[in-house]
Amino acid sequence: MKRFLIFLFSLIVTSVLSNACSTSNDVISDKNDVKKTRNIILMIGDGMSTPQVYAAMLVSDSPTAFERFPITGLVKTFSKSNKITDSAAGGTAIATGHKTNNGMIGMNADSIAVPSMLEILSQKGLETGIVVTSYITHATPAAFLAKNINRNNYEEIAMDIAKNDKVNLLIGGGRKHFNNRNDKIDLIEIMKDNGWFYSDTLINSCDGDNIMILADDGHLPTYSERGDFLPQATEFALNKLNKNKNGFFLMIEGSQIDFAGHDNDSTYLVDEMLDFNTTINKVLDFAQKDGNTLVVVTADHETGGLTIVDPNQAYTKTNFHFSNGSHSPLLVPIFSYGPGAENFSGIMDNTDIIDKILKAYEK
Repeated sequence: MKRFLIFLFSLIVTSVLSNACSTSNDVISDKNDVKKTRNIILMIGDGMSTPQVYAAMLVSDSPTAFERFPITGLVKTFSKSNKITDSAAGGTAIATGHKTNNGMIGMNADSIAVPSMLEILSQKGLETGIVVTSYITHATPAAFLAKNINRNNYEEIAMDIAKNDKVNLLIGGGRKHFNNRNDKIDLIEIMKDNGWFYSDTLINSCDGDNIMILADDGHLPTYSERGDFLPQATEFALNKLNKNKNGFFLMIEGSQIDFAGHDNDSTYLVDEMLDFNTTINKVLDFAQKDGNTLVVVTADHETGGLTIVDPNQAYTKTNFHFSNGSHSPLLVPIFSYGPGAENFSGIMDNTDIIDKILKAYEK
């Protein structure tokens, strides 16, 4: 009888665990590692580390997009010149695989221009695009599109972008750096003459090999004013770029997570994180249906020194607390799904990301 009861108990436990595993639909099962990587979507939450991710989880009414990823890891973010990176050096390390000094765009610490993954993948026949809610000339997108010793040389960066023949789609802000310049050159008109379709707003009728949408003179408004611009722009980009038979590379930035951290504004932060979350869900839905898309979500650094504290020391309430208005040296998370996702587990340097992405594409 005792042996029978032990056997019955074991059978019940095995059954419960089996059902628990088989009914967990929130996490995408990563069965794509035997497939070829056709498309690559890199998403960067500027200023986002694990506290920001968990802040989104705490306020969300349903499981977040971050919980859908089968593979997670951590990334070291220090720059060549500093233990704490800025977005220029952090973005450049991700985009090119080279550590550089804070403030430098698309070049190594010796001021030598180096190719970005966007440029490399374009040469392999992929369509390429950038979608952000900041200036398109801001540090992170600029790291993929331009070469400059100073991230604040926005008009020079805009000139680089206008001359860049490796990018097919640009969506963001920063219109003034193209058509209200000190040199009086209207880069928008020049780009239109060179075959670019240009618009100030997201419209479904946009068509052409190269499309630029600059929806604001400066940065786009905060989420509370711009609404679903980022997920809508992402859907627009996916529809446009996916027409290419060779596949595509798309970088999407949740730019204003960083702005909220600098401002120490928890409401602003939560809004931007949930907007980024919605956008990730849209991307994951696309990738899951497609089957040949690698999705990588990470960050360039953490901003604000965010901690989530117990203000009453009674285990009853959580508050968001910012240490300062600067960046911190925290490790940032990296999440991956799709063919090649298994290469993004463990602790890595931000300069490793480009090699892992290119390895996934070339396998």
